[in-house]
Amino acid sequence: MTLTITRITAAGDGMAEDAGPFPRTLPGEEVDVVDGTARLLTPSPTRVKPPCRHFKSCGGCAMQHADDGFVADWKTSVIATGLAARGIETDIRPILTSPPQSRRRAALHGKRTKSGAMVGFHGRASDVLIETPDCQLLDPAIIAALPVLEQLTVIAASRKAELELVVALSENGIDLDMRNCKPLDPRVIGEVSALAEQHRFARIAWDGEVIGLRAPPIQTFGQARVAPPPGAFLQATLHGQNMLMQAVAEAVGGAKHVADLFAGCGTFSLPAAETAEVWALEGEASLIAALDQGWRQATGLKKVTADTRDLFRRPVLPSELSKTDAVIIDPPRAGAEAQTIELAKSEVPRIAAVSCNPVTFARDADILIKGGYRLDWVQPVDQFRWSSHVELAAQFTRAHMA
Repeated sequence: MTLTITRITAAGDGMAEDAGPFPRTLPGEEVDVVDGTARLLTPSPTRVKPPCRHFKSCGGCAMQHADDGFVADWKTSVIATGLAARGIETDIRPILTSPPQSRRRAALHGKRTKSGAMVGFHGRASDVLIETPDCQLLDPAIIAALPVLEQLTVIAASRKAELELVVALSENGIDLDMRNCKPLDPRVIGEVSALAEQHRFARIAWDGEVIGLRAPPIQTFGQARVAPPPGAFLQATLHGQNMLMQAVAEAVGGAKHVADLFAGCGTFSLPAAETAEVWALEGEASLIAALDQGWRQATGLKKVTADTRDLFRRPVLPSELSKTDAVIIDPPRAGAEAQTIELAKSEVPRIAAVSCNPVTFARDADILIKGGYRLDWVQPVDQFRWSSHVELAAQFTRAHMA
């Protein structure tokens, strides 16, 4: 049966009229479908040769078969569609895309084999592990460390279970959190520490417990230097982090008293403290501790008050924001509906919102707009190149204060 692809889903799959999804297809392409599998007949002008030889087998990327212009337009349209579903129109700026080979944080998987171990990503919609030594996403320093990750997998993995290897580049080398490890045998601690020293890893953690530390795994946020806890969230690329930081700084404007909600380790709090007093709130105590220590060790920053608080169960109330000039909010993918409801009741003049989910962002934006805020602009940021994910920063202002 011959079909024509008419659109792309939010997951990056092609859809024909009442048929699909068909991975790695593009709008306008004709395909021959047999038993649910599409064979390309007529390629789109936007189709390109995938830059990575692992593309067909690896599930890490969805859109390497499309040119950069198509991917940029598609990701921007995902944001626009989410807002339009809520009746929201605004200025959506040109997307800012991180370059290839710039991913500094990734969750890889490792498992033991008869001859040793293998490390890579899962295949598309599969638990099959695919080795990706020529990955075009990962920073070359992570690619160079793959043989060491295989050695560590042999040490830490049971014979049947897979490891999750959360890898992040720090100023002092790779920061590794190995998860789903077998019970820790104290006899392997020296072996792991020796590997960390030999290969210049900054830190190695075994299910959150640090067993190898050569140097603090420092990340820089503005003028502050922070050592996050093992496996802590970090923006996927340095380029993406910088673009989001710039957008947040613009949205905050000249505020002198800022509240940063879901502050993490201080990605936005600490740069904001260069010009404003900051109240940073985060649900995980270890992240707040790292943020606080980074602030205390920095010079030239204004006061940062760092508090542990579950903002889902105990959102910040309007009365607590009476002296706040701007709020930064960067919730997880589920968004922050309860907190946004309280923000919508506040009189805070400016809100800088960061989101990794256009759908929940649109929901929360709708709450703010109905509460009297105006969505001035949205800045898309694509640090998950070739995937279906897109992030954004946005500026809201109180309509009567704009």
